[in-house]
Order: sequence, then C-alpha cells, then structure tokens
Amino acid sequence: MSIERTRGFTLLELVTVVAIVGILAAIALPSYNSYIIRANRSQAKQALQDIANREEQYRLDVRSYTATLGSGGLGYTPGSDVAANYAFSAATTGNDCNGNAVVAPAYVLTATAQGNQLSDGNLCLDNQGNKTPTDKWAR
Repeated sequence: MSIERTRGFTLLELVTVVAIVGILAAIALPSYNSYIIRANRSQAKQALQDIANREEQYRLDVRSYTATLGSGGLGYTPGSDVAANYAFSAATTGNDCNGNAVVAPAYVLTATAQGNQLSDGNLCLDNQGNKTPTDKWAR
C-alpha cells in the first residue's frame, strides 16, 4: 500500500505572499488616490468651463451675468459624480479670483471642494479668464 501525501501551501509561503501583496498595495494606493483626486479636479474644471460658457450665453441674451446656476438663471445642474466632490457657486459682486474687487458686469465661479476632495482645495474662474490656483489649472 502506498500513502498519498496531501499537497498545499506552507505557512512560510503564505506569509511571503501576504507580505509582497502588502508592499505592492502600500506603493500603489497613494498613487491611485492621487489619480482619483486629479480626475475629480478635471471634472470640476470642465464644469466650471461649462458654467462660464453658459454665463457668456446668458449675457448675450439678457445683457448681464447672473449668480443663479439653476432654473431661472443658467439652468445648470452638476452631475452627481462631480457634485459629490465639489459645490459650485456663482457671484456677480465681491472679489475676483485674484482678490481684486470685481467691476460689473462680471462673474466669479467657485468650485468648493468637499468630501474626499478637501485636500485638493477649491477652484476659481472669473470673467477675466483668471483661474486659481494656477498650478491646479495648468495640469
């Protein structure tokens, strides 16, 4: 009679594989999180550009800018994916993106970061073409 031996993984092999997977995850996760933040920022920049285009069209139609994004104004509602990370607002008075007082007619659009996007900061776009922070818009 022959005795059949059961084959499997040893504890040492299992610990080695778990350690390697842990190291790879520790390297990949921060890079992935950075990618997600950049992708969300890109969506917010596109939304701000869309709102700016709507402001310009509104000005052609009504001869002034508006601070109302929704119905009765620009008719803009952000998609749920971008709205989860940014709150959008428009102003026609106050300061522009560089901190200077606006001179009418003018608009200042702001995407305020929220949730997981807080670490990335807010975005600003005004009717003069100022975009702040400039390093976030350059990428």
